[in-house]
Parts: sequence; structure tokens; C-alpha cells
Amino acid sequence: MRLISQVIITNDTDNTIRQLEALSQKERFVKIIKDDKFLVEDASLAIQKAYVASEETTIIILAGKSFSDVVQNRLLKVIEEPPSKKEFIIITPNKSTILPTIRSRLPITILSSQKEESNLGLDLSSLSLATVYMFVQTHKRTDTKSMKAIIEDIGKEVIHSQNYNLDNKTLNLISNSFVALDLGSPPTFVLTTLLLKLLARKKR
Repeated sequence: MRLISQVIITNDTDNTIRQLEALSQKERFVKIIKDDKFLVEDASLAIQKAYVASEETTIIILAGKSFSDVVQNRLLKVIEEPPSKKEFIIITPNKSTILPTIRSRLPITILSSQKEESNLGLDLSSLSLATVYMFVQTHKRTDTKSMKAIIEDIGKEVIHSQNYNLDNKTLNLISNSFVALDLGSPPTFVLTTLLLKLLARKKR
């Protein structure tokens, strides 16, 4: 576990926060913890706290059993372009409630007893036209729901990889893929488009 902006999936919020605080060197912590839903007014408070100037790094912990779409969209801009020396850590028990736009910008750490997703079956560090073709062929009949899970795994690996130019353009490729699937684009077409665009963003 590290004191960086991320989403942590866990059922043990209190212990997770203690573990995060134990990692502190000179960081300052701001905690907004809800026993149930994280509300719009909580998001507004988090944004307000983010713009308070400080010399030391501030870790802003946002914890709740659920984060509505409205709340996450309210937080998106400050997460995407955080003020100087601010890190956001979202803690929640259910990964499925996190919007694709948030997932594409923050790495997800799973601390619960849930098993990690199965291996993607695609080595993104050596992505090529040939491996793109083979992977797409493997998923010619994959449905929209399953394709979302695959694209989520691709996004996670890209974020953690050192092989891609990790700027907003690359991150938007991931979130745009989820949007395209939601709008009814064929899953195979979305997958092919994403992988070819990622190939173009790969470091040479």
C-alpha cells in the first residue's frame, strides 16, 4: 500500500486508514468518512479541502459504502487535475460502483478477500499488430458486459505499465471505450479501436 491517489476496495475501512496513516512520513491527512453514502456535500467539502494551500503533501481520504454517479462526477475534475501536493484515496467496499471515468484515472487496489481478476491473456508490454489481431480474434463473441471487464483490466495494466505515454490522451482512450460500449458500439470494434490506439501510444 502506498500514499498515492487510488481507489481501495475493502470492507475494513478503519483498519485500512490505520495502515495508510502508519505509512506517513511528513504527510498531512484529511479524512471524510461516511458510514453509509458519500454525499454531494461531502464531495464539496473534499474539493474545498483540496484547495487549502499546504507546504506538506496532503492525503485526502474519502470513505463510504457507496459513491453515487453525481458525487463521482463532482469529484472528477479535482481528481483529474489535483492541486499541488494533494493525493486522493477513495475507500469503498464495492468496485462495481466506481465509474469508468474514475477507474481510468486512479489505480484500484483490492484489499478485501475477493480474488483478483483472472489474467488478461495479453502482454501489453510487447503489444504488436500480431498480438492485437490474435487477442481480438479470441474475443469475437464477447458480450458488452464481459468486454467492459476486459477493458478495465487493460486500463489497469496500462496505468501500472512503464511502456505507455501516460497522459490525458491515453487515459481518455480507456474512458471513451466504456462510453462507446454504453452507447451500443460492437464490443469487438471497441476492443480493436482501443488496442490499435494504445499501440500508437506505446513508447518506442
